Parts: sequence; structure tokens; C-alpha cells
Amino acid sequence: QKAPYHWQRGISLYYAGRFDEGRKQFESHQTVNSNDVENAVWHFLCVARTNGVERARAALIPIKGDGRVPMMEVHALFADKITPEEVLKAASAGNLTPAQRQRQLFYAHLYLGLYFEVLGKEQPARDHITKAAVEYQTGDYMGDVARVHLQLRWPK
Repeated sequence: QKAPYHWQRGISLYYAGRFDEGRKQFESHQTVNSNDVENAVWHFLCVARTNGVERARAALIPIKGDGRVPMMEVHALFADKITPEEVLKAASAGNLTPAQRQRQLFYAHLYLGLYFEVLGKEQPARDHITKAAVEYQTGDYMGDVARVHLQLRWPK
């Protein structure tokens, strides 16, 4: 009964290279959390690893109501509808507190890094993941994901 709620399991499956199982976990999570861009993006990443980026784009889970900035821009990026610069612009826009700006830029850089990585563009991927993991780090689960990603892909 609780299996659809375990989105963290899907991320773990991604890092374990079990992409088809990860895809299924994110599809299951969609049934209990239908407005989460992150779920759609991790699903995209799993599909891309097994079937390529174009098929992942075709299978991108539609999201309509994720109110977190810049998540809808991240979704549009993975759909190939906007540029990385537009994601960063959205993450920095408005009258934000330093904490809000930090959090929004963390998510922008994390997902830009994952986006560039899946496209095979290593240097911008590394640059953005490093910014998420170091410059805009957070002390939560997704902050841990950014730090682990950096350590796994580009160990010192």
C-alpha cells in the first residue's frame, strides 16, 4: 500500500543502474503525487538511460500544478521548450529572501546538471551539479542527492 509513496526508492534505483525499476517506481508515485516535476524528471532520466532522450521526451509525465519555483521551468526544459538560461532566470527572479534564492538556485542547478548529463554534455553537467552540491547546498534529502551525485560522477 505504501509503495507508491517511496519516490526516494526510485532515485536509489536510478543510482543503482536499475532504470526500468526506477521508471516503474516513478510511474507508481505519480498515482499519489500528480503535480511533482521532480517525479517527472527522474522518470525522464530513467527512460532516457534505457531508451534515449527522444523517447524520454515523448514519455515525459505531464505536470500542471507544481508551484515551486523554478520547477515548471525545469519541466519545460526537459520537454525541450525553454533554455537553461530561462530556468536560471526564473530561479533568480523576484524579490526573494536569501534563503529563497538559495533554495531556488539549488534546484535550478541540480536539474540543469542532470539535464546536461543526460544529453552527454559533461562539463556543464559537472559545473551545475557542483554549484548545487557546494555553492547552493541544502541540508535535506535532495541536497544529499546532489552531493552523492557529485562524488559518484566526479570523485576528487
